[in-house]
Amino acid sequence: MTLDGWIIAGMVVGIASTVVCLVAALMKKKPNDVTLLSLAAVELFIVVYAIASGVRLLGAESLAGEAWEFWGYMFTAAMLPVAGFYWAMMERTHWSNYVMSAVGITVVVMLARMAQIWYGMATPVSALQPGIGL
Repeated sequence: MTLDGWIIAGMVVGIASTVVCLVAALMKKKPNDVTLLSLAAVELFIVVYAIASGVRLLGAESLAGEAWEFWGYMFTAAMLPVAGFYWAMMERTHWSNYVMSAVGITVVVMLARMAQIWYGMATPVSALQPGIGL
């Protein structure tokens, strides 16, 4: 997988958000400004990354994979912090911080998949070796 600046920045923001929310959850703190702002940082990154991806696509770059798949991941990644925030507002217990901590790491995994789609590093199903009994 190709690690460009966008993926590294997304990993830093996502993992930092996960750590902040996980520490707050382990300390049995209710969602507060710090945990909610860490979630907002993930959302802000995704919005900026979406705009930059659009600009890159309008320029000379192109996706190696399917555009609908890339933008589907982008849309889903953008909705995760919103859903985590909504959950935290509806259930103001320390358990909400566990949910919000899952958002950051999930977005990191989705960014890795978006990088595979962008650069074409995913292994196609047809290239996989058949297993026993196939």
